[in-house]
Amino acid sequence: HMTAVNGKAITEARYGAAPDHAYYVGCSKGGQQGMMEAQRYPEDFDGLVIGDPAHAWTQFYAGAHLWYSLATLNDPESYIPPDKVAILGDAVTAACDALDGIEDGVLDDPRNCGFDPEALTCLIDQDRDTCLTPKQVQAVKDIWSGPRNAAGEVIYPGLVPGGEAGPGGWSSWVTGREPFRGTHWLGAEGFMKNMVFDDPEWDFRTWDYDRDLPIALAKTGPALDATDPDLRPLRDRGGKVLLYHGWSDADISPLGTIAYYEQVMALLSAGKDEATALAETQEFFRLFMVPGMGHCRGGPGPDRFDALTALEQWVEQEAAPERIIASKLEDGEVVRTRPLCPYPQVARWSGTGSTDDAANFACVMP
Repeated sequence: HMTAVNGKAITEARYGAAPDHAYYVGCSKGGQQGMMEAQRYPEDFDGLVIGDPAHAWTQFYAGAHLWYSLATLNDPESYIPPDKVAILGDAVTAACDALDGIEDGVLDDPRNCGFDPEALTCLIDQDRDTCLTPKQVQAVKDIWSGPRNAAGEVIYPGLVPGGEAGPGGWSSWVTGREPFRGTHWLGAEGFMKNMVFDDPEWDFRTWDYDRDLPIALAKTGPALDATDPDLRPLRDRGGKVLLYHGWSDADISPLGTIAYYEQVMALLSAGKDEATALAETQEFFRLFMVPGMGHCRGGPGPDRFDALTALEQWVEQEAAPERIIASKLEDGEVVRTRPLCPYPQVARWSGTGSTDDAANFACVMP
């Protein structure tokens, strides 16, 4: 917030005039900071590009970083070595890639994928490098389902199928090169020891969601969480938010971002039908899901797109983004383009022309 205030003051001091517009761009922790700006300091920016946000910070550390660590490390036999991640990723692709009508290694909406990791369970005489043990299968199920409280309610959404294999997938976030080297573990341990419990001896195996999550939320929530769905102050001063999330994000579940978008819509729509609520929300706040994109970049899908120009045109010319073209690069060359669509719309192939050319896709309601 102070950066925005000071930046405007410095600009005015240097040029003798205040800037015409102020824009925010950030992803991941930067996405959380953008959410904080939109919710708490709506006067700072005219428009914000917010990507893959860790907006529900405390729940994310407890329900994702820590949960995925517990799933794979609480019992040493549950750990999935990085060289076995491709077994899962390839099986998911084989089972669900074609559901969207195009075989391209990308799941357009992983919520439609019903693949059961039980299918990968090792047979009695099977080479252990080609399958998963029952405990490894359970770890995958746990990571996809998310943690539950004693009442059986999901506390934080799990990861979704798709994009497990390859750089930036599960091998860096979930498994690491070896046990206790994955990014989820490194984030969870440091946060819980140093920020929640102030205890360098804290043992992650003692964590209990019903007992400890309220402690964590009370300790770090007020400072770090950006979960307030009331964006009316931003809307009322003409601000715009362009939110995006990679469907194959192995760090922050895309389902949490969709849930936040739906909370905003619900708050604005009290007593209105769904179509009206969506239309009113999209006047200032649009969500673009990015099929096959990992955490802010990478993954099997097109991951390069210019959200800032789309935002500028929205704020300055009142041209709301109806589609944003994303590109997939290999060795610096564009090999595929696809439109990203305002949620809940999805990109659908026309049935003719190359499926690698965005021109042959339309944004439609699923």
